[in-house]
Amino acid sequence: MAEESSEFQNTQGLVHAPESNEREIIVRSIFDVGDTSMKLERANKEAYSTYSRVEHKPTRQEIWAWYAYELCSYFVHTVLIPVVFSLIIGQIVEEPTEPVRGWKESAKGLACKINQMKLYERLTQRSISVGNSKVSPLEWTSISWAIGLVLAAPALRSISTNLDQGQNLQVFTGAATAIGALFCLPVGFFKVTWIFPIYIAPVVAAIIVATASHTRHHGLMIRGFSGTTIQRHHFPVRRGVSSWLSLYATAAGCLGSAVIAAFVYYMLRIQDIFTGLWVVSIFSGLKWLAGIVHVFTLRPGEAITSPSPINHFLSIFKYHHGLGSLIIVGLSSFTSMCIFTGGVLYLVGQLCLKPVFLLYFWLIYFIFPSVSLPLLQPIQLVFKANAVKMHLLGLILSLLTSGTGFQFRKENWQRHHILIFAAVQSTSAGVLHAFGRVLLMDCSPAGKEGAFAVWYSWVKMAGTCLGFAIASGAAAGNVGTSFATAFCTAAVAMVISIYANISDVGGAVAAGLVSEEGETASPITKGLDESDSMSTSMSNVDGNAKKQAVGEEAA
Repeated sequence: MAEESSEFQNTQGLVHAPESNEREIIVRSIFDVGDTSMKLERANKEAYSTYSRVEHKPTRQEIWAWYAYELCSYFVHTVLIPVVFSLIIGQIVEEPTEPVRGWKESAKGLACKINQMKLYERLTQRSISVGNSKVSPLEWTSISWAIGLVLAAPALRSISTNLDQGQNLQVFTGAATAIGALFCLPVGFFKVTWIFPIYIAPVVAAIIVATASHTRHHGLMIRGFSGTTIQRHHFPVRRGVSSWLSLYATAAGCLGSAVIAAFVYYMLRIQDIFTGLWVVSIFSGLKWLAGIVHVFTLRPGEAITSPSPINHFLSIFKYHHGLGSLIIVGLSSFTSMCIFTGGVLYLVGQLCLKPVFLLYFWLIYFIFPSVSLPLLQPIQLVFKANAVKMHLLGLILSLLTSGTGFQFRKENWQRHHILIFAAVQSTSAGVLHAFGRVLLMDCSPAGKEGAFAVWYSWVKMAGTCLGFAIASGAAAGNVGTSFATAFCTAAVAMVISIYANISDVGGAVAAGLVSEEGETASPITKGLDESDSMSTSMSNVDGNAKKQAVGEEAA
């Protein structure tokens, strides 16, 4: 683009330079017939009033910084909130009452360790008074999570405007990350349960803002690789680059989650569990804060004349494909967290697996996607699968795991079956996360990536929270309910994906990112094409040698 722009400027210089009478006549005739200069000027003004700028190709440092943030933040909604905070609250509540069957036996009649059963009862027993009712530590975490979502909702409109049009994006995103990390540090100062919504809600709001900025950056980098508007037959190139970035980022994020999960297991084995988990929370905050290096590579908002902030924020509802993608992202997030939470509680409280095997489960669950997801990239390219089909693959895997788990919910699962379950379901969760982001950014018009990303971040977090609440609340101790709910949700998401006519190419066409065959790609492209034709016409005056050089350059 830079080379073509300089070529155009050089051509203009030739037009206005003093030339021979013959060349002036030719140039004047060209301008009179086509009025080329006015068309070019009008085309460029239209292009830049719409898109503000052409995104430059991302550098290697920018891509690695984008990966680094996923490595340092993905664990927040997969481990920190649902696991670490729940365990800390569980250590604050009073000693649970001994069940009728005793401490050495699970509800399935299997032998258990006393400490393991006490830990399970601490998490699931309703021991926290909220008004006239009582909730469990897991339910209290869900309530705190929901409070964070509610508090963040009114600010989404201004967040979307700041992401797309603000010039202080680095400060805005960096402040959100720093605030979220800061609230991870003091969770052990006061051993009272009522204060945890004050800790968890800001963490939830901060991760929503930071994830939205991170997702928007993904859309801008893809625009830098492929251009503002491309022909339909070039879309597979955009698809390959977008999938590559998202898959490898998710793989890095899973590694980061594995580190925190292993740290949690280690701290559960020491005598002072509460202090150990507090250390995990502090380490999590510092790890999240380390990802702040990403903000230095963020691209500022576009200085464009936009509609009112509310119209900009609600623009996703004008795009059928974008809205459909948003719905299936929420349903997919619900499915993944519901299966994960229900499965972990079943392994700990029903099957009474040894703690070391629980570590193996967590490591397989979080590390295996780091291998399986990058391997999916060449498979996707070979079969030419789009983002919708890859997302459907993730849903099919979730249907397989939840359906199998429900079918054999009364059986004592073998250990190798559990590890296979972890590998398959973790791949499903990774695929759904990676291609949900790809699909939504494919449907986002240029200049509105921030508005779409804000909705994506909030809906994804809401779906994850709801899935955790169902599996750890009403369905706690009943893995069949968790798996059945997840199965039905995944099935609904598949139906919407197939019958709602959601498409990445269709969404890109509707968003103006892809033009139909034979149509002009964009005003910028049109202007450059006219510039090339003008250069070719002028080069005819200079003879065959110059004509051949310009022809080769255009080719």
